[in-house]
Formats: sequence, structure tokens, C-alpha cells
Amino acid sequence: MNEVKEPKKPMMFYYLAVLIVIVLLNLFISPMLVSGNAKKVAYSTFISDTENNKIKKAIISSKDIFYTDSEGNNYYTSVINDPDLVKRLSEHSVKFYSEIEKESSPILEFILSFILPIIIFVLIGRWFSSRLMDKMGGGSGSSMMFGNIGKSNARVYVQSTEGIKFGDVAGEEEAKDNLKEIVDYLHDPQKYKDIGASMPKGILLVGPPGTGKTMLAKAVAGEADVPFFSISGSEFVEMFVGMGASKVRDLFKQAKEKAPCIVFIDEIDAIGKKRDGHFSGNDEREQTLNQLLTEMDGFEGNNGVMILAATNRPESLDPALTRPGRFDRRVPVELPDLKGREDILRVHAKKIKISSDVDFNKVARMAAGSSGAELANIVNEAALRAVRSSRRFATQADLEESIEVVIAGYQKKNSIMTDKEKLIVSYHEVGHALVAAMQKHSAPVQKITIVPRTSGALGYTMQVEEEGNHYLMSKEELENQIATLTGGRAAEEIEFGSVTTGASNDIERATKMARAMVTRYGMTDDFDMVALETVNNQYLGGDTSLACSAETAALIDKKVVETVRIQHEKALTILRDNKKKLDEIAKFLYEKETITGEEFMEILNRKDEDIIDVSFESGDLLEKSDSSSASNDSDSLLAHSRTDEI
Repeated sequence: MNEVKEPKKPMMFYYLAVLIVIVLLNLFISPMLVSGNAKKVAYSTFISDTENNKIKKAIISSKDIFYTDSEGNNYYTSVINDPDLVKRLSEHSVKFYSEIEKESSPILEFILSFILPIIIFVLIGRWFSSRLMDKMGGGSGSSMMFGNIGKSNARVYVQSTEGIKFGDVAGEEEAKDNLKEIVDYLHDPQKYKDIGASMPKGILLVGPPGTGKTMLAKAVAGEADVPFFSISGSEFVEMFVGMGASKVRDLFKQAKEKAPCIVFIDEIDAIGKKRDGHFSGNDEREQTLNQLLTEMDGFEGNNGVMILAATNRPESLDPALTRPGRFDRRVPVELPDLKGREDILRVHAKKIKISSDVDFNKVARMAAGSSGAELANIVNEAALRAVRSSRRFATQADLEESIEVVIAGYQKKNSIMTDKEKLIVSYHEVGHALVAAMQKHSAPVQKITIVPRTSGALGYTMQVEEEGNHYLMSKEELENQIATLTGGRAAEEIEFGSVTTGASNDIERATKMARAMVTRYGMTDDFDMVALETVNNQYLGGDTSLACSAETAALIDKKVVETVRIQHEKALTILRDNKKKLDEIAKFLYEKETITGEEFMEILNRKDEDIIDVSFESGDLLEKSDSSSASNDSDSLLAHSRTDEI
């Protein structure tokens, strides 16, 4: 889509033009007016007239000398190198001036300095005002004074040969199916009129950030080959009360003139929030919302104008805006599933040079929970990594590393941990992996690393679901995840007899998951199927708020602590029963710093008699340190397909 913009020059351009004109007037026109009837003479004549006391006054410029004789005649001659010029003029009592301080007529000086600039500014102002009036289609003097205040700032796009189509938007097949009907209506509205059907006046696109809501709206316009108006909700809000409503009127006026067309309002929650009594009667946002409601009601049926809007906060919109007859169709644009992620990766991979043996399915499984924007970023990071490695194309390793960059940040190559910290992190991460591997219904371990990342993680364990998205999780699966999260701290307790700050992120996630089991999922006998917590802004992090009494909240806290403690004890039991495997894998990770899931499983599947007891080595290493607690207050990151909750 190409944005149609009328070329315009800033006001500074006109001020600069006037300044140049005034300078030119003073440099060229003024001297010409002063010496317009002067006669050119030879320099020798000038010297002769000076010595004969015929010269009354002279004006010396860089190129010429203008002088007036005693009879009032004006002459001029070219300047030559004459060191005695000033002395000669002084001896013969000639009044002489430089060009900068030359005498001029007071009337002429007043005209050039004051009258002429005012005339020029008035003429330019009238010309600029006439252009503005033509552009705005008329208006009052206040409109001329405030420019485009009250006029819509909508950007108008028209179809181009490189326009976005549905084929350029992958991973949102359900949303595209819902919107194809709109395209069909814009192409052939008559068949809908014949049967008496009317299309929705407004369509609301809802979903998390980065899922492609704006791109879908542009794809609808691209497929329909109609004008596309795009504006953000925040652009309606002005410092002057009533200007937002004026912009709404102007936007819909333009849309009706260009029908059939599509009007897209991004982040509509900026003006469409619920009127909950906090607004005053003259609130700008409320007036803008009321005008939007009025314009949508004023639309005639099947007039060819389709309103699309996008938001991340549908629960905050005013019910009058989302009722049938206004935004009466809601199209969810959710995070893509496994197939959707794979399709999105393939679309973006066409923009870069990539190896032919890349397994997009594996990359898509590793990037579970990623939005379309994040997947595009992953592909771009892979291309950047290939350039840094002086390769001409991106490989599978580049894509896998770029996923880790998006999840945990870049590797901190200059960050050096002590041997004690490195060993503690090794046991911590192997504790996560070993607890996960020894439980049923847990995702396989893909990678374990103790290389610090810029996100603050000293290491992480990556688990990848084999079957893609996991939409439902049982109570046992959630308990297993909590046990896996506590596995890192449990390994530290078993091996070193102390704990560190490295488990802070694990503790936070385990607590959040256990609380959700109690308050939202009804997975406890104490409260049965009672919702004790509500979720706010489900697409923007999902903040929660309790909906219960203080006594019930205290019982919830006790149940959450009990749930986490039980799983912590289970993790301790698993690690104690597999202490030799814990030591062997931790030693291997300590030496290698990064191991794959295959290497982890190879050691895990060894027979007990083939495993060497290496616990004494960790004890010897710890004796070299004065303290048994890690000095870096960084979180250990357990990447479990990026799906903490259902």
C-alpha cells in the first residue's frame, strides 16, 4: 500500500524566502536606486576631480566608487588598488562613506526597512491562507489561524503493485476467513442487497501485541483494491476541547466521499474507554467517543464504507461501542499455533537468503508462544548472525540461536563467573532438566546452557513440546511444571547444603502457577469450583486481582504454600534418588557449558554402574571459595515452550 500525501513545504521555507528577498534588496536594489542616474568615468577623472576640489561626497564599495560633484551630478568608477585614496579624499575635504554606512534618503530607508517587508509578509500570508482554504474546502478565520486543528490526520493509502494481500499474512487463517467476506462485499455489494443482507458496520480486531492486526486490515484493503484510511486513536485527542469530535466528523466525511473504502482506527481504546463516571461533562475523550458513536449510527446501510478497529484491551471498551449495530463483529487475532508459526517463518524467510536444509518445524516448536512480530524478529536476528559470521546465508543454527536471543538475550561473552558460581549454576540447571525428565507429561529437554545472557539469566534449560501448542493442561501436568521449577533450588540444597539467589525467577513462576490452580482453575478441594481471582488485560500480561474476603485470601496463601512445598519435596526426592546422574551431568555441563537434549538423554540413560561418582570434585572446588552463595543476583531461566499457564 502506498500512502498518498500532498507535498507541502514547512513555514520555515517561506520565512527563509522572505529573508533572502530582503537581503537581495539591500545588496542590489538599494545601490541601484541611489545611483540609478550615475555616469561611469575613468579612475583618472575621479582623481582629477578630487584634486580640483569638485567632489562633494563619495560612497566607496568593494567594487565601485560612487561620488557626487559640487553641481549635484552623480558619477561612479571602478575601484583599483590606491593606497593614497583615503589620504587624498581627506586632504580635499571630501565626505566619504563605506557601502555599509552610506548615506541614503530617510524616506527610502524607511520604505526598504519597514514598509517593503510588511508588504511581502502580507502577500505571502494571503497566498498561504488561500492555499490552506482550498485544501480545507473553506472554513472560518479560526480554522485559518489554527491550521489543521480539527481536521482528520488520517493517512490515505491506495492499492499498489506491492500492496499487502492475504497471502502475505500467515498464521491467522481463521481471522482471514472472517475478513474475506468483507472483501467479497466490497467487490460485489449488489448480491448482498438482493437478498436483503447488510454487512457489519464495524469489525473489531482483538489480540495480543504483534499478532498482525494492522497488517490484516491493510490486507483487506489490498484484496478489495479500495482506498484505506489509517489513523490511531490517540490522534483524535487534541489540547482544545471539541477538536477530537471535529476530527471524527472530518474522517467520516472523507470516507463517504471515497466510498467504497476502509477506515482503520488503531488502538481504539484510546478514545473508546468505558464511561464509568470519572469523565466530566466536557471531557475531550468523552466528546470524541460520543461523536464516533453518532457517526456510526448515521451510516446508511450498505454505503460501501467499512470500519475496522484494533485493540489489545477489548474489555476496556464502552459497551455502546461494541453493541450490535456499531462494532458488531469481533475477530480474534490470537498467537499462532505450530502450523501458523511455521507458515510465518516461511513467509519471512523469503526475505533473506537461507540454507535449504533448515527445519522450520523444529524452529516453530522451539518458538512456541511467539507472536508474528517476534517470529519476524527471529528471522531477522538469524540473518544478522549470519552476517556477523561472514556467511552469505542463514543456517539452522542461526535460527535456533536467534530464538534464544529473543527469549533470553545475547550471550554475555565478557562476563566471567567464578568456578564456584559456574558449578552452582551447572547443578541448578541440571536439577531442572533431571526433574523434568524423570516425570511423566513433561516436555523433552532441548538444551541446557550455563552461558550468561543479557537478560540477567546465568543459565537456562529449554524444553520443547513435541506436538506443538498445548491448549489444555491437567492438574498433574501443572504440578509437574511446579516441581520442575523447584528442581534448580532442590539441586543446590542437595549438593551444597545452601541456597542462592539464582532461583528467584523460578520461585515467582511456581508461585504464580500454584495460585492460578487455587484461585482460577478450581484444582483444590478447599474451594471447589469457585473463582477467587479475576484476570485483567488478558492480552497485555494478564494482571490478576483477588475477588474474595481477607479471610479467604489468607486460606489461599496457605494452600499456595502447601502446593509449592509438596512439589519441592517431590523434586528433592527425585534428585536424591538420581544423585549419581545429577553429578555426572552437572560435571559434563560444567566442562562443556552447553549441552544438547541428545547429550543429556545419553548420560541419563546410562546404567548406574557406568556412572562415575564425581561428587568429591564439587566439594573440592567449593573449598576454594569463602562463601557458598552466588554473588550475582540474576535469575535462572527455565524456558518451557514459553507457556506458563493455559
